[in-house]
Amino acid sequence: MRFRRPQDEEPELNLVPLIDVMLIVLIFLAVTTTYTRFGELQLRLPGAEAVAADARRNEIVVGVTADGRFALDRQVLPNTDPVAVAQALAQAAQGLNEPLVVIRADAQAPHQAVVNVMEGARQAGLSRLSFLTERSGAVGRR
Repeated sequence: MRFRRPQDEEPELNLVPLIDVMLIVLIFLAVTTTYTRFGELQLRLPGAEAVAADARRNEIVVGVTADGRFALDRQVLPNTDPVAVAQALAQAAQGLNEPLVVIRADAQAPHQAVVNVMEGARQAGLSRLSFLTERSGAVGRR
């Protein structure tokens, strides 16, 4: 009787289940990933869709120009620090019942200038603030 020697079989690695699992993981990652772009911020302010409000008698309009100067009821203020703005706002608010401070800032006005107006209103004890905007169609397109 002749016995054969068992031949050594090479072990074989089956890659098909591994590929299936990897494809499922890839599909899961592609579906759950959010594709947002943080490369740049494009801000175009101010603009709003609103109907023009009726003129109010208790409004104090403060204009802020693109170079950071202030105008209170169409008169330019010589100083732009919050204390001077507070004094001017307090003087303009005399005799008015709960006046509304309307900040009419240029779209290119420095943020600090608008904050100075808000701080001046706080120091003057005026808590009602509003921002004047243009309709979105009136704002220049880039």
